[in-house]
Amino acid sequence: MSILFINGSPNRNGNTAVLAERLLKKKTYETLNLTDYRIGSYGQKFPDDQLGEVITKIKEAEVIVIGSPLYWHNICGSVRNMLDRFYGFVEEASLSGKTLYFLFQGAAPEKWMLEAGEYTMKRFAGLYGMKYAGMVTNKAEADKLSEQF
Repeated sequence: MSILFINGSPNRNGNTAVLAERLLKKKTYETLNLTDYRIGSYGQKFPDDQLGEVITKIKEAEVIVIGSPLYWHNICGSVRNMLDRFYGFVEEASLSGKTLYFLFQGAAPEKWMLEAGEYTMKRFAGLYGMKYAGMVTNKAEADKLSEQF
């Protein structure tokens, strides 16, 4: 099984990466740090845009784990930007058969913030045909979901 962890955090070894390690313990996976890629905003067209490279890696994986720190009450900018850019670039249901997990952590998230983030990821998964497998917000949840993985 090929697993891709997409890390939206600018801190490649921070809390988001720690949650991925807990969720994916004893599994081999590739990490893609979004901050290493040039991805323009929706509507921009740059010759050095690397969204295509990210999408290629997603299409090659069977399981996708998207991790985001909670910034300004929401999904971080790098993840949000990637999701926005899928629109019109990736056909609906073209990721059918893949499974999506969401890691979403912050210092003091309120329930509504977590619900909004999860709603977004569930809709994203559904639009592109992926099975949404759940959200992890802390180490205990990562350990529990890891057992079902």
